[in-house]
Amino acid sequence: GLTIPQLVLATAVVNAAVAVYIYTLIPEFLMRFLVWLLVHTVYRMRTRGMENLPEEGAAVLVSNHVSFVDALVIAAACHRPIRFVMDHNYFRMPVLNFFCRTVRAIPIASRKEDPKVVEQAFDAVARALEEGSLVCIFPEGRLTPNGDLGPFRPGIERVVARTPVPVVPMALRGLWGSFFSRKDGRAMSRPFRRVWSRIECVCGEPVPAALVTAAALQERIAALRGDRR
Repeated sequence: GLTIPQLVLATAVVNAAVAVYIYTLIPEFLMRFLVWLLVHTVYRMRTRGMENLPEEGAAVLVSNHVSFVDALVIAAACHRPIRFVMDHNYFRMPVLNFFCRTVRAIPIASRKEDPKVVEQAFDAVARALEEGSLVCIFPEGRLTPNGDLGPFRPGIERVVARTPVPVVPMALRGLWGSFFSRKDGRAMSRPFRRVWSRIECVCGEPVPAALVTAAALQERIAALRGDRR
């Protein structure tokens, strides 16, 4: 028979094998765990208002866009998987490409760049919402170049007109000035800075689809964010 140390070791090996098997079956679960671990290693993150996220069913999350890691921060803050609508160029970046594909992000481009990709993105968002998923959109359409909230584009209105679901406003606070933001020029071009800094993800009350406008959502997110960028 096995000794007690051998039995403990055998049990640990079996548990590890089962965990690896589960993770290979559910790569999105593993990615979400790794993202949570990464974000909480680099930043001291606080969340507020997360009870406003629906426990089940479809909804659109809208957030300000401060840095290249905004999607990672939101994914780490939320307890449900999220389908992110992200610039198609992110799919060409080594690390973000892996993240985008694993969490089934939806690529989008400007209409001037590729109108076909735009229409495909709206179709993919509609399908995701019809399946009961959470979809996250950054209505500014680009990273802020100065830390201020840019004008929201009307695409969110088109989304909820086609698939009427609640829209949950979110604000990211404290990421401006980080290595991944565009403060002082290009992002990720200066030495790594603001490690272990305090950041915050604030979630507001859901807005019924009938009341959604880009301008109203911008006001709500500006209020949630406050003066802290």
